[in-house]
Amino acid sequence: MKRRRLLAALAGTGLAGGGLWAAQNGMPGVDTEAALPRRVETLSAAGSEAGEATVPTPDTVTLVDLFATWCDPCDEQIEILGAIRPDYDDVSFVSVTNERPSETLTRAEIADWWDRNGGRWTVGIDPGSDLLTAFGADGLPYVAIADTDGTISYRQSGLAGESELREQLDRLV
Repeated sequence: MKRRRLLAALAGTGLAGGGLWAAQNGMPGVDTEAALPRRVETLSAAGSEAGEATVPTPDTVTLVDLFATWCDPCDEQIEILGAIRPDYDDVSFVSVTNERPSETLTRAEIADWWDRNGGRWTVGIDPGSDLLTAFGADGLPYVAIADTDGTISYRQSGLAGESELREQLDRLV
């Protein structure tokens, strides 16, 4: 019986350690450098034109925000990004939802949500979650910052604070 408990404890410790490593270093097997850049459909909304965008934006420091309209912390993240956006004209801000436009959530409704929450930069959709997978994102909101070479220098799963984002952007611009 003692042997079983010892083996169970060792297995649990290994799983916990692996989970901690994945949380700090990203999911194994997800090579974001190889998976990026990606093209996403963009919407006609406040500060955004319908079409396509490359994420991250080539040759430009890019802040990427992954969100969902049902995600309450995502509302707050958009507010924080809206507060810092005017101070970083040389940075490309791109927000992308992985929600699939349908009869229950149309592109127009996503654009309305965007406007109500103060989004004033490029907004796109990624209904196949390709971008979410490419970043190895494990929750929403998710913010990543890429340098001009497209190398990801910062990642945050969950709400990213204003001072932290400013510090990270200031390192690159």
